[in-house]
Amino acid sequence: MSVTVRVPSAMRKLTHGRAELEAEGATVRELLDHLGAGNPGLVGRIMGDDGDVREFLNVFVNGADIRYEDNLDTPVSAGDEVSIVPSIAGGAAPPG
Repeated sequence: MSVTVRVPSAMRKLTHGRAELEAEGATVRELLDHLGAGNPGLVGRIMGDDGDVREFLNVFVNGADIRYEDNLDTPVSAGDEVSIVPSIAGGAAPPG
């Protein structure tokens, strides 16, 4: 079962420049394990030492944030789309 994984530009040096990868697995965790085998260092940028998704990254399955689903155990099916998205923060407060 093939799932498309979208990789942010900051991580593409770990995927040989590819923005999209195809992976196999029944859960997000299995997909990441599959991707890690062919893309050394990628999983380490996504998951911390505690085995969870890093604090400033978001992972979505078909637009749904896995933190509100089953986290890394969120199921995936053939044709699904997984997106890895860095959090964006900052900016200045409006004057006032």
